[in-house]
Amino acid sequence: MSIFSKIISGEIPSYKIAEDDLFYAFLDIMPLVKGHVLIVPKVEVNKIFDADEKTLAAWLLFARPIAKAIEKAFTCNRCGISVIGLEVPHAHMHLVPLNSADDLNFTKPKLKLSPEELIESQQVILQALLLKD
Repeated sequence: MSIFSKIISGEIPSYKIAEDDLFYAFLDIMPLVKGHVLIVPKVEVNKIFDADEKTLAAWLLFARPIAKAIEKAFTCNRCGISVIGLEVPHAHMHLVPLNSADDLNFTKPKLKLSPEELIESQQVILQALLLKD
């Protein structure tokens, strides 16, 4: 069982952003920038392109309103997307508020946010999810 499956099951706490039958979205607790969200399929699959067609197609549709909420919630030019998957053998998508290409540089040091800062990020994204375009 991956760390992400433990998060999905509630065995490990998370700052949940959204959930449906196929996916679970939550804040990265060691983000590249504030507002960095991870989206994982509930069924463990090691590589994104090993996911079945239904899951693969639904992934971006699930991510879209979250990405739009991130853009509303944080000062950024856009929400970037990355799928690397080297750290955890459970495919995951990163949604990251971007102001430059360097904001998606996974080799730079991660932020160490307090629980209060994480809750604040979670709340602004959740509020933005409620707003209509």
